[in-house]
Amino acid sequence: MKIHRRWFLAICVLMLAVAWAMPIGSSAGPGEAEHVRWDILSANFSTTPLTISPGGVASAIAPSNLRITLTGSGTFVAPASGGTSGAVTGGGTWETFGPTGASTGSGTYQVTKFVDWEFANFQPPVLIDLIGNENRRSNGNAVLRIEYSDGSQGVLGVGCHGPGAPDGIIEGVIASKGFVTYWESEEPVPGVDANRTTFHILR
Repeated sequence: MKIHRRWFLAICVLMLAVAWAMPIGSSAGPGEAEHVRWDILSANFSTTPLTISPGGVASAIAPSNLRITLTGSGTFVAPASGGTSGAVTGGGTWETFGPTGASTGSGTYQVTKFVDWEFANFQPPVLIDLIGNENRRSNGNAVLRIEYSDGSQGVLGVGCHGPGAPDGIIEGVIASKGFVTYWESEEPVPGVDANRTTFHILR
């Protein structure tokens, strides 16, 4: 749950630029689109095995030690065609911090568009899962377009490198907010309830 990729946001932004030029669709055909739930999760380390539930927090860092901390969950439809989709729900809260750690703003955000979903594999049922079907919990990454409550816009990248994940996936979130690029995910620390995410394939 801790692979870190510094350039992941740059790739997300490139995919977003390509996506703007593509037609928006919500499904490639009956039974072909993937319906996915994403969560910034909360982990309870006092149970054996580990228990995951909604309601966690995750942070990402921009140059000059700027930080954004997010909560959130939602769903999206990933068309089989590979195009973008307006079939999204969800959002969460945000708070930004300056170089000294002082809060510089806070509010809520809403997901406005699905950009990309890359399924990696299903996780083994080794956790107590209070979010969804443990047999449909998956590793992978998603890119979403979001709008902040202060009127700024950005991109949210969610990566899950959970049990059984192949190499190359971040665990946590990255984001942009206006021109600020929080492209360095804050890595999860063993025993600390932060910086963890998950996906569930709904259908």
